[in-house]
Parts: sequence; structure tokens; C-alpha cells
Amino acid sequence: MIRRWPLAVAGALILMIVLGLAIRNQVKVYRNRLAQEGLSVQETLRRSLLTELQPVALKKCTLERFGEANDGGYLMCANLLDGVEAGYSYGISGYDQWGCDISTRLNVPLHQYDCFDTRAPACPDGKTTFHAECVGGSKSTVEQRLFDSIENQLTKNSDREKRVVVKMDVEGAEWESLLATSDDVLQRIDQLAIEFHWIQSAEGEWPFDRQYSLLIQRLKKHFHVAHLHFNNFSCIEGLEPFPAWAYEVLFVNRRLDVEDPSRQAAGLDSSDAPNDLLVPDCQPPSR
Repeated sequence: MIRRWPLAVAGALILMIVLGLAIRNQVKVYRNRLAQEGLSVQETLRRSLLTELQPVALKKCTLERFGEANDGGYLMCANLLDGVEAGYSYGISGYDQWGCDISTRLNVPLHQYDCFDTRAPACPDGKTTFHAECVGGSKSTVEQRLFDSIENQLTKNSDREKRVVVKMDVEGAEWESLLATSDDVLQRIDQLAIEFHWIQSAEGEWPFDRQYSLLIQRLKKHFHVAHLHFNNFSCIEGLEPFPAWAYEVLFVNRRLDVEDPSRQAAGLDSSDAPNDLLVPDCQPPSR
């Protein structure tokens, strides 16, 4: 027997169908407009992201390299690290000169995290502790590997109220990890040296891509972008205006320094070096 739907239900269904068609039409119009302008949706979003990542000149910051001479080394504002009480190094792969440098030079405890390569790096003169755990958006176990959030890891180490410095190279997990990090925790981070990976989802869906720029915008409420360097392991064509799909960014907390409006960011620093000496570099020209 065919049942008659109440008019209200039928009206709601019709409204949902109409709204769905309208949204789909808006997306189609947006895509067509970008196509007419010669830009794909993904390229437009990449341009927006690169704009957000452009460094600014800071009044106090003196850049200095911490860590390895090539891959594994990161530029930090060395003169703005005095207030750091603990360090966190995410993504180890059996070596961590950055963490050792931070611990020995600042005389602070340094926590190292990696659940894929569980070899603890040597640092005979530092106070380093290795954790066979990865960073993520929340506490979980994936394929017998432990993950937890930055906030939970700080809390477990009694560092929740301390000022910390963070290095993160976690092959794409950085997006989820930082999206899940509260503003209060971000404000505890004096400097964040991070290697971002990828600039669009594997499926190429543009709504997901937009989260990348939104995350950088959120980080910039707490930090200045002090430095940008592209990893030449990942140089590739077809991701314009990005020359590579992995790129290192230094974020400096706004309470430590201010932008110098009289100067432009200098671009590459004398302490910069290619991640891989055996392949060509692909740094973009300075703006």
C-alpha cells in the first residue's frame, strides 16, 4: 500500500533538493570562473597558502641553525630562546641533532617522539627523553602504534604550564596535530620549527585544501612567520606556485618579537642549506 507523506515532510524534501542543486550550481559557477581565468581551484588555493606563508622581518630575531648541517637542521631565532623551559622534537628517525642542540645549549629537558623508528638518538651531554609515540589529533592506537595530542603529551611530562620550543617533521600528521591544538597551548610555544608536507589532499578535493590556509591563518594569530625554506628532496613541477611539496617554516610567538615595518623579509639566510646536497635546489626567487 502506498503511504501519503505529510505535506510538511514533502515540502522539507523539496527544499533540501532545491538547496542542494543551488549549492552544486554555485560550485560549478566558481569552477568555471576560475577555468576562464586560467587557474585551477587547487592552484588558487595554493597561491592563497603561499601568500599566508610569506615571512616578515622581525626587529629582534637573529637566525641561527640548530641541528644537522643539511636535512634535519632548522633555523631558529637563537636570541629569543632564553625563556624556554622544555623542548619537544616530533619525528626522529634515529637522529635528532636539533633536539640535542636545544637541550645542551639551553640546559632544558628535551622530549623526542617517534612511533615508526623507535631508536633513541644519542645525546650524551643533553637531557633528552625518547618516547615511542607519535603526535596526532587525539589519543589513539593505530596498527599497534601509539599516538597522542600535543596537549596530552605536555601534560604527561608536567610541561603544560611551561614555555616550550617545538620542532615537528611528521610526514603530514602536522596538519591534524595542530588543528587539534588549543589556543592556550599554542600560546605556550615560543618557537615552532615545522616541516609541512603536501599542499592538497590525495583526492584533490578543494574544500579539504582550504583547511591548510585556515590553519596558517590561525597560527598567525599567535605567531609571526619568520622564515620559509623549501626542502629540495621534494622539488616537483605542477604544484605552482610551490616549487616543492615539503617546506620548512619557523613560527615565532608574537609576545617575543614584533614586525619591523621598515624592512622586508630577507628571503634565504646565510645559514640556509639544501636538505640534499646531491640534487638541485629549487628555492623560489626572493619577493
